Parts: sequence; structure tokens; C-alpha cells
Amino acid sequence: MDTSKMIKAYCLKTKEKDVPMQNAVISKTPRGGYIAKGDDGKGNKMSAILGEAKALQAITDGVAKKDF
Repeated sequence: MDTSKMIKAYCLKTKEKDVPMQNAVISKTPRGGYIAKGDDGKGNKMSAILGEAKALQAITDGVAKKDF
């Protein structure tokens, strides 16, 4: 898979920055923001807060699923 379009996040367990998120699911927060939840491919859970433009672009690129 092309990692240039994937959502990149910080992995708290391994302390790595800009790790490509796999199995990403984007949902809306109660305050109207967007959050992506997924894993790093090794079983470590990851989350990232996104702006509206980046969240919708990830959905249209096919790297994340919509949950709202």
C-alpha cells in the first residue's frame, strides 16, 4: 500500500513519530472534530486528531473508513 497517503500518528508504546496508521477508522468527536483510530500493524493502538480537510481526504483516498 502507498504509505504517502496514509494517516501518520505518534505511537505511544514505541515512542515513534510519523508511523503510518493501518486499519484507520475516522469518527466525529462530540465537539465536532475528527479522530482517527487504528493500529501500527504490530498490534499497538494509535489515535490522531485530524482537521476536517485531512479527515475527508483520507476517506476519499481509501486509507480510512468513515464511522459517522
